[in-house]
Amino acid sequence: MVRIQFGSIAGYALLAGALALSPAQPVAAQGVPSAVQGVTAATSLGSDEPLQIVWEVRNRFRLFREERDFLLHSESARGRSVLASEQALEVQSDGRGWARNTVNRLCIDLFGRISEPCNRDNVKESYLTPVDHPVTVRLVGAVPVGATCAWAFDDGDGPQQSTFDCAEPVNLRVRYGRVTVASVDVSSGPETPQRLSTEIMVRDVFIAGLGDSIASGEGNPDRAMALADEGFCFRSYLGTATSQYFRPSRAGYKGGRACESPETLQAWQRYSALWLNSACHRSLYSYQTRTALALAVQYPHIAVTFLPLACTGATISDGLFGAQRARECAATKTPSPCRGTVAAQLDELRAAVAAAKKRQPDRNLDLVLLSIGGNDINFSGLVADVIVDTPTERVLFRRSGVMGSVEDSRAALARELPQNFGRMREALKPLIGGELSHVVYVSYANPTLAAAGTPCPGGRAGFDIHPSFNAAPQRLANVSAYVQNEFLPQLKALATCRSGVLCRDPAVDRMTFVDSHQEAFGVHGFCARASTDPEFDRECFSAHGESFNPDIVTAASQPMLCGRSASEYRAYVPRARWVRDANDSYFSAMTYPQGLPSSSQPADIHDATWGILSAVYGGAVHPTAEGHAAMADAALPAVTSVLHLDRAESEMVEQPIAPAAVGSESR
Repeated sequence: MVRIQFGSIAGYALLAGALALSPAQPVAAQGVPSAVQGVTAATSLGSDEPLQIVWEVRNRFRLFREERDFLLHSESARGRSVLASEQALEVQSDGRGWARNTVNRLCIDLFGRISEPCNRDNVKESYLTPVDHPVTVRLVGAVPVGATCAWAFDDGDGPQQSTFDCAEPVNLRVRYGRVTVASVDVSSGPETPQRLSTEIMVRDVFIAGLGDSIASGEGNPDRAMALADEGFCFRSYLGTATSQYFRPSRAGYKGGRACESPETLQAWQRYSALWLNSACHRSLYSYQTRTALALAVQYPHIAVTFLPLACTGATISDGLFGAQRARECAATKTPSPCRGTVAAQLDELRAAVAAAKKRQPDRNLDLVLLSIGGNDINFSGLVADVIVDTPTERVLFRRSGVMGSVEDSRAALARELPQNFGRMREALKPLIGGELSHVVYVSYANPTLAAAGTPCPGGRAGFDIHPSFNAAPQRLANVSAYVQNEFLPQLKALATCRSGVLCRDPAVDRMTFVDSHQEAFGVHGFCARASTDPEFDRECFSAHGESFNPDIVTAASQPMLCGRSASEYRAYVPRARWVRDANDSYFSAMTYPQGLPSSSQPADIHDATWGILSAVYGGAVHPTAEGHAAMADAALPAVTSVLHLDRAESEMVEQPIAPAAVGSESR
C-alpha cells in the first residue's frame, strides 16, 4: 500500500460545513447497514464494471488509537446488525469480550482525560480538533492487468503527484475542511490514458454521550473481573454464629478469606474489573459508544469524534448540572488518593466544546446521545424494594433511604422530573446550536419482562448471590406495571413535548426520541432462560435459587453447588437475558463502591454492607452488552436521520478525456 503525505500545514483548517454523504436506505433495527453493503460492493467490482475511484477514511472511529481495533468491528459488521456483530465478537473472544484489550488503546485515559494530542497509528492528532484525516484511495472495476496510475491530489495548494501500479491502494492524509480533488490517469499499453476524478472531503462528526448508568454501560466492564476457585467470606446483618456466608473470590487475591481477617480495600482493588472509567463505570459496550462506532463503520466518508461523559448514578441535578459521587476508583500500581466525586457532565461538555471552538471557531457539537431520569425517580430504590426480602435488611435499607417505594417515585415523576427536564433543555440548547432535535434521547427498556411481555415470576433465581435477596412476585409486578404504564410514557412525553408537557417552543424543544428497542426487550428480561444459554449458566445458576454452597466449611474451598469453578463464568456470551441479574453483576464486576458517604462506609471488606453492595453495584438490572447492542440498532436510524447521513452524495465524479498526455512530472 502506497502512502502519500501532503506538505506541512500551518495552523488549523476551519470546518467547511455539512457535507451530504453516501446514499443510504432507512436502516431497520436488525437490518444490514446499506452503506456497508455499498462499500463492500464498490471494492469488489467485477471485471466488466467501469473504472471507479473509491475512497474511505481509515480508523474513522477516532476514540480508537489503533486501526486494528476499528477493523475488528468493520469486518465483524459486514452484513450484520450491531447486535449480530456483538454476538459474533462474543463467540470469537470466547466470552471474554472484545473490549478487554481495546480499553488500553484509546484517546481518552481511564481517568476520563482526553489525550491532546493523541498518537493515532503513529501520527499525533488533536482529538477534539483534527487538522487532517487519513484516507485510502483505490481504483476499482475493470482495471487492466499491469496498468499504471498517475495520481494527483490537489487541496488548493497545488497537486501532489505520483505514479504507481493501479493495483496499489494509495494512503494519504487530507486536510480537514477542504475539498481534495483526486484524479488519476490510467495507462495500459498503447491505449489512450483514461482520466477519472472525484472529490474527497471528510466530515468529522462530533458526538457527546450524556446520562446515567444506562448511558454509561453499567454492568459491562471492559475487562470483566477474573474469579477464583475458592470462596470469600462475607458477614450478614444478623450477628449470630451463622451470619457468615461464602461467595467466589477474586482471582489473584492472596489475603485472608476468613471474616475475622480484615484486609485493606486497596489490596482487594488490585484485582478489580477494568472500566473505560471506573469512577463512572463507563464502558465501551454502552449503547452510546456502539451507536457512534456503528456510524463510523457504516459511513466510509466520515470520521466520528466521540466524547463519553455519562456516569452511573447520575441524576439531572447531581450528575448533569452538579458533581456526583464516584462509583469506585481505578486500581493503580502505586497507592494514590481516590477522588470521591465526579465533575458535572454539562461542565465537562462545555469545557470541551469551548476548547474545540478556540482552535477551530466553526467546530460544532453535532449530536448528543442522552438517557437520564431513572435515578431522578429513584429506580434503584425500587429495585431494592423488590429484591431485598429479609426483615432486618429491609428495615435498615428503608431507614438509610436506599429502599424506595412506587408512591415516592410517582411523586417525583409528577413534580421534580418535569422541572429538571426543563432546566436540562435550556442548558443543552446553546451547546447543540439551539436545535434539540440533535439531542437523541434513547429511552430505557423495562428490565422485568419475560415471554409475551408479562412480568418475570420473581423468586431467588438470579438473585441468590446474597442470602437476603428474593424478587418478591407482587412487589415485582407492581414495579413492572409502574415502569411500563407510567414512567416510560412520561419520559416520552417529556422528551417530545407531548401529553400536556409544557415546552417554550415545541418545534425546537422536541428531542429525537428512540424507544423501538423496548418491544425486543419484552422477551429478554432478567429472568429469560433458553437451552442455548451458556453451559455454566444452565448448570450453575439454579432456576430455583440454590446456586451456592450453604455450608460455610466446604464453601470456603468450593462455593458453587454445581461443583464447577466460578472462573468458568463468561460475562460476554450470547444469552436469552439481555439484562444482568444480581449473580451476573457479582460475577462480572463485584463492585465495592468507594464514593459512599462516610456514614455508610463499611469497617472492612468482609462487612455486611459490602456483601449487598458488591452484588448489585456492578450492574444488576442493567442491559448486557447484547442489550446495549440492540439499543444501538434502535438508535442508529434516528442518529443517521438527524445528521442527514442519508442524503445522496456523488461518491465520485468520473471524467473520461480525449487523448491525455501524461507528463513526466506525474510519473
